[in-house]
Amino acid sequence: MSDKKFNEPASPWLKNYGEVKFHLDYPDISISRAVFNTAEKHPDAAALTYMGRKISYSVLKEKIQQAAKAFYAMGIRKGDRVTVMLPNVPQTVACLYGLNAIGAIASMIHPLSAVGEIVFYINEVKSSVLVTIDQFYSKITEVQKQVKISKLLITSAGDELAVVKKLGFKLTQGRKNKVNRSDANLVMWSDFIKAGKKVEWKDCAFDQKGKDGAVILFSGGTTGVTKGIFLSNLNFNALAMQTAAMCNKEIVFKSMLAAMPMFHGFGLGVCIHAMLFNGGYSILVPRFNAQSYAKLLAKEQPNYIAGVPTLYEAITRNAYMDKVSLACLMGVFSGGDSLSIELKKKLDKFLDDHGSKVHVREGYGTTECVTASCLTPYHMEREGSIGFPYPDTYYTICKIGTTESVPFGTEGEICLMGPSVMIGYLNHEKENADTLRVHADGNTWLHTGDLGTMDSDGFIYFKQRYKRMIITSGYNVYPSQIENIIDSHEAVQMSCVIGVKDPYKMQKVKAFVMLRPGYKPDDKLKGEIMELCKKNIAKYAMPYDIEFRSELPKTLVGKIAYTVLEKEENAKVI
Repeated sequence: MSDKKFNEPASPWLKNYGEVKFHLDYPDISISRAVFNTAEKHPDAAALTYMGRKISYSVLKEKIQQAAKAFYAMGIRKGDRVTVMLPNVPQTVACLYGLNAIGAIASMIHPLSAVGEIVFYINEVKSSVLVTIDQFYSKITEVQKQVKISKLLITSAGDELAVVKKLGFKLTQGRKNKVNRSDANLVMWSDFIKAGKKVEWKDCAFDQKGKDGAVILFSGGTTGVTKGIFLSNLNFNALAMQTAAMCNKEIVFKSMLAAMPMFHGFGLGVCIHAMLFNGGYSILVPRFNAQSYAKLLAKEQPNYIAGVPTLYEAITRNAYMDKVSLACLMGVFSGGDSLSIELKKKLDKFLDDHGSKVHVREGYGTTECVTASCLTPYHMEREGSIGFPYPDTYYTICKIGTTESVPFGTEGEICLMGPSVMIGYLNHEKENADTLRVHADGNTWLHTGDLGTMDSDGFIYFKQRYKRMIITSGYNVYPSQIENIIDSHEAVQMSCVIGVKDPYKMQKVKAFVMLRPGYKPDDKLKGEIMELCKKNIAKYAMPYDIEFRSELPKTLVGKIAYTVLEKEENAKVI
């Protein structure tokens, strides 16, 4: 974007941008080539650490190439889509970049997804190969009753552990994860890697360009319906360079505690790729809980942490953090949900009390641009603001439903453009047209569906979403999808799902149900509906409660007035 082959919009933030360069030069390479480049510069430096085991860049490169050759031996070719359903383990990194190295595309999905969701994801991207971990094997047997999977690649959390820890894992946790190895389509990780040894690297390697597709992540778009978001190599590489520039601190040889999951743009883009692109290393956290996270902070002393407000709320309330020094921190970043002014003050004091020289910097972004596209600058902040746009990224605030920019301080829809903006939604051309819109300046802008303002100094303020969505523990939940599942129960006339304020999760999910004539509300029926939800909804999106009502409030045009229920429930919380 530094060649200025477009009409450059107004950039009021530049007068306060400080030392950060606003225009960067992005290499026209793949994400795997970017990691290989780092490996060639720093072969012996740490790229990942996993359960105390260090993996150097030279070893990581070898693991990526092994995975690439193994996928090629399996029959995967340029443009093929492979579903990766793994936690933050080294195999996830090897699969992502290995697929990219042969020109294939990784479709990253939540390991805790429900059966119905996994079926949807596989069908949506037309994937015939699924990579997952042994503990989810029984769930995948249910998935295979609804969709054909030609190859099921199974690995284990113990596969990449050091010898002593691997033995301990097999004797404890590993015994619980039973896999029927006689399944015709099943391939175990060790056999998968072994098969790849017959392939020559030169025969399978495929160097993609920046514009080529690299990854599919799932999110709800501006209408709150889950869809695949197709992201390019440039999207991820630009994000990595922009994040490093905005950080304005050294990243090479520095560490990031990677607790955010890799199916999430924040976890994959910031916690993994930005570190590997820039020569840092990621401390993989396969499973998050407050106690283990505190122990990792104490033991690993990371230089950077990035997370959602829920994570930080947990840290501030964690007794295990009492004597932990955080003087190691060079950057603390919050995204994925709004960081309240109260929580920011609380977290900043917590950081001060634990010896940190930095405060939390809030960012904003959408999966449509991988993750962050705006961040509190390194040298100044304004209360309630999400900061300035990333390098080569432009923001404007538009009158709702139009492409017309509004004056400073006027609320409207947040629109942005830049090198991290997606290729587009898969199989949703109408929404592509509604979301990626050409403005009067001739540029194509991403319409986020979020409300905000910009002041005359270029500070951006996020106000609220006008698309219907719940964010719980940093995860997007789409009420209409849960309602469709609940409404499929024979006893349900209609339902309404809302978000209720929660001090820890920020929001939790609650469902209201109106029954068909002849059915009576009782615990047995509530249990049946909950079971239906469990089969089709990820654990984090499950309603914490179902309330039966004889009537649901309606708008003047007869739609369910979910905002009335939101006000009622949230008034009880205050």
